[in-house]
Amino acid sequence: MSETVDAPVILSNEPGSFARSVLAERHPALIARVRAAFPYGPQQHRALDALLTECTEGVIDPLDPAASDHDQWAEWGRGYFGRSWFDVPFLWAESYFYRKLLEAVGYFATGPWQGIDPFRPFKQAELHTEEAEAELTALDRLALRPVGEQAQALLHGSLWGNRADLGFSMTPGSHTTTGSQSPLIADDSAALWSLLPAGGPNTVCLVADNAGRELVPDLLLIDHLLRHQHAEHITLHIKPYPYYVSDATTADVIDCLRHLKQADGVAGVVGKRLWESISRGRLTLRSHDFFCAPLPYADMPEDLRQEFADATVTIMKGDLNYRRLVGDQLWPATTSFAERTAYFPSPVAALRTLKSDVIVGLDERTEASLTAAHDQRWRTSGTHALIQVRQ
Repeated sequence: MSETVDAPVILSNEPGSFARSVLAERHPALIARVRAAFPYGPQQHRALDALLTECTEGVIDPLDPAASDHDQWAEWGRGYFGRSWFDVPFLWAESYFYRKLLEAVGYFATGPWQGIDPFRPFKQAELHTEEAEAELTALDRLALRPVGEQAQALLHGSLWGNRADLGFSMTPGSHTTTGSQSPLIADDSAALWSLLPAGGPNTVCLVADNAGRELVPDLLLIDHLLRHQHAEHITLHIKPYPYYVSDATTADVIDCLRHLKQADGVAGVVGKRLWESISRGRLTLRSHDFFCAPLPYADMPEDLRQEFADATVTIMKGDLNYRRLVGDQLWPATTSFAERTAYFPSPVAALRTLKSDVIVGLDERTEASLTAAHDQRWRTSGTHALIQVRQ
């Protein structure tokens, strides 16, 4: 595991901090929602009770020795077991919480609950809201606009779709403003489009973040890139199993594609076209165990590094991917995005709404104006976003 000492690693032990609120408030709320969403038996309820006590009042315990990934997590968590959850790196603590939640509900164990995504009811409900329906209906109007306007609108749809984060919605005080009220604090979209000229032999890796209402606009953007020849081939990277509460898996991609196919108007046409793109091999689904690891992308294994190296550009969606891309540390906001991502083996773009403390790539004036207007809440409220590109 690589270590970077240029900036403090984010912990969760500072009173009033965002990281502390996630462990102290969001995680207990999630346990309660998962418990209520399924008719779990006494064994699962006892395990959920134990996890709630452990992560709020106790110390970090290792996985059961019988767990297939026990040794891997023992290596990743060397030096953390027996300590308070609040005193170890925030990224690791969050990741391990979700791993232990899956253990508690029997996701990996042989039995009737094996492979049952504890977050799926929440993901599916998102697809059937009035907001989700309105977003699909808007595609009919967008189709009448010039292609360049469509491209930019779909890019921004993918960006602001990152607000559709079930975990974020469980944090008290989280906001849900509209895109028109939510400014971009960095916009390298022109650089992104310059990497993807129409008709070029371009390949794109898009590393997904959330399912549901975020994944749908990601798929719409993918369809546009393929249809208008900005990319010959796109690989959509998804999680191999449920991870953070909203994170997209293969089942979530299929749910979204079926939802699109069954829609009226342009949305239905796009859904059928995406389905065909997968059948023809122009759109490939890919998962890798590293996407569920509590590590920065600087530590990615060689096979994944090679996949990214072969891409014209890799698009990283969402807050967690951003934290892993630049390092989950308290960097000065003016730290260079290009320098923090210099290790990455291909040009890389980050599309992210701000829902955690990590931020790089800003100029001093932008940081100062944001802080003057919002204190430090602009970093975590989900009301600001960025498109950053390292070519």
